Amino acid sequence: MTAAEKHQAGRNPAAVPQPPGGRCPQPRGGGRLNGRAGIRDVAAAAGVSITTVSDALNGKGRLPDATRSHVREVAERLGYRPSAAARTLRTGKSGLIGLTVTTYGEEPFTFTEYAYFAEMVRAATSTALARGYALVILPAPARRGPGGTVVALGPDVWSNVALDGTVVVDPSDQDPVVGELVRSGLPVVSDGRPSPSLPVAAWVDNDHEAAVRGILDHLAENGARRIGLLTGTSTDTYTHVSTTAYLEWCRRVGQEPVYERYPAHDPCAGAVAADRLLARPDRPDAVYGLFDPNGTDLLAAARRYGLRVPEDLLLVCCSESASYATTAPPITTLSLKPGRIGTAVVQLLIDVIEGVGPTRPVQQVMPTELIVRTSSRRAGRPVTVSPPRVPATE
Repeated sequence: MTAAEKHQAGRNPAAVPQPPGGRCPQPRGGGRLNGRAGIRDVAAAAGVSITTVSDALNGKGRLPDATRSHVREVAERLGYRPSAAARTLRTGKSGLIGLTVTTYGEEPFTFTEYAYFAEMVRAATSTALARGYALVILPAPARRGPGGTVVALGPDVWSNVALDGTVVVDPSDQDPVVGELVRSGLPVVSDGRPSPSLPVAAWVDNDHEAAVRGILDHLAENGARRIGLLTGTSTDTYTHVSTTAYLEWCRRVGQEPVYERYPAHDPCAGAVAADRLLARPDRPDAVYGLFDPNGTDLLAAARRYGLRVPEDLLLVCCSESASYATTAPPITTLSLKPGRIGTAVVQLLIDVIEGVGPTRPVQQVMPTELIVRTSSRRAGRPVTVSPPRVPATE
């Protein structure tokens, strides 16, 4: 065909040579659409039946290891991926697992904006994909009742997604979402230790009591004598246990507690609470903030009041953000290792879905790491730690 004929053929369909009888040629293999290999293609290429392919790829049947390996190699070479609809019909499972944060109900809280949740979700997504599942991020499926209380699930996007199970991050005490999910037959695994009343299949958390005690001891060893706390108003275990550990530490050493609470989902409220804490007449000389933005909130408040960090005020906050290494001064942070937690919760959830592993609820505790930077160390100052004192009786 000449160049002119090619040009005309491109403009005039009638000029393109047609197959005999005017019929379009059928795709090879009888099952490949848009270049995607089907199970018939795999069976033909491997020289086995469709049933053998299905058994080999799904770990079923009594097949020789050599046959199973051969089929899997052929499927991989052809780029075969099983149909999601066929998988659901065959196994009764969708291959989808959910992840949600229920603590704040309907409050406008975009949790992936925070470094902890972003890292946790990245790890959870990778782990799910490695085991043949997809992770779906879903909003808290709750609605507000009289007096602002969170009540049972209402019609929303959840009803449009067929899930095999759900990861719930930091469920609140008596969380209605967890209860409703379990009643609907979905397995639930918690990122965060739930209250004993929540029937989760497994949970993964840190030892928050030990982490808080370690931070407070670190600040005391660097000269702090009145350590304050920025904490939240929610009833999730992280907030409750961390605050209780602070109050217990204060009781043990004989320090009067100095703390401020605020709704952690509201970034403006955090800045206001930091300002309130440093404006108190019993202003602390060191502060631990439970939440990611607390470091910058406290640093800004300290500057407003003319306080130098670390000379006048020692600071620590719980955060996974690398930006705290470059603040002025760099701020000491507690890492909860969310990548490890994200991996663990998804592994546990898929084990439950697939019926492998222990039959009793699994509990895993992950280590934390205190990354010490300038904000919590007073250089050149001798450290003298007072022994624990018994609180004065009234």
